[in-house]
Amino acid sequence: MSFKITILGSSGAVPAFGRFPSSQLVEIQNEFMLVDCGEGAQIQLLKFNGNLQRINHIFISHLHGDHYLGLMGLLFSMHLNHRTKELHLYSHRGLQDIIITQLKYSNSALRFRLLFHELTPGIQETILDSKHFTVETIPLKHKLDCSGFLFREKIKPRRIDKDKIPADISLAQLAALKTGSDIMDDHGKIKYKNESLTLPPRKSRSYAYCSDTIYDIDLINIVQQVDVLYHEATFMTQDEDKASETKHSTAAQAARIAKEAQVGKLIIGHFSARYKELDLLWQEARSILATTELALEGTTFEIHE
Repeated sequence: MSFKITILGSSGAVPAFGRFPSSQLVEIQNEFMLVDCGEGAQIQLLKFNGNLQRINHIFISHLHGDHYLGLMGLLFSMHLNHRTKELHLYSHRGLQDIIITQLKYSNSALRFRLLFHELTPGIQETILDSKHFTVETIPLKHKLDCSGFLFREKIKPRRIDKDKIPADISLAQLAALKTGSDIMDDHGKIKYKNESLTLPPRKSRSYAYCSDTIYDIDLINIVQQVDVLYHEATFMTQDEDKASETKHSTAAQAARIAKEAQVGKLIIGHFSARYKELDLLWQEARSILATTELALEGTTFEIHE
């Protein structure tokens, strides 16, 4: 089953050199979610074949404009395309007021219901518990209340070993095997041990999104051994004083967090407009962690089982 991250925007505070502000499309087992929604997010969704109407959850890390100013355009496009299914919005306090004010003064009413979920500053909490995965917040340290998001698949069912299944197994018994149960006979005794007929579950995958933040070693424990980590890398080390002043991170700092957390792959993004070419940021991070990739728009990162 799918677990994909598509980069829609990777620029910092302003669009620059063809790069759009922060936004990503996350797909987990055919459920689609948007993480941040910078200016032009819907244009990027259309460009990279993202279906607007299949998005049911939007996570906004914080209320700096480059992370949410694409939201109203997206909502109106959903409305004009006759969406009726409710949409869940997750953010720190203020987003509901922002949206309601814009609807009020444009004399507009959406065809679908918005469900607002307010994040708790400084706290790691589960904000979505679906059938196949959970989403937790990651407390980040920035100028405003800010949270990253940790996506984790739940433990998957055991797999039936087709080469070992007896002919007399019923469909109900097959379902029981997937849950880890043994097969019992009519007298309540074990007829088949689960391990003799099944294979271990497929890997449960994970993705951590760390939006705007200072270099923060507290993140290491939270994102420990995730398959893929996105960590902002607004600046290079030569501009570390600017990173400190604006409460952002350098490419090297992002890589150090990822290396200490033993993540499988690091994706860096949120690039400052001072950098037209990104290879130097990539090289800086890659010198610390070889599995570093750039958040290039249109790139899809797939996490395999």
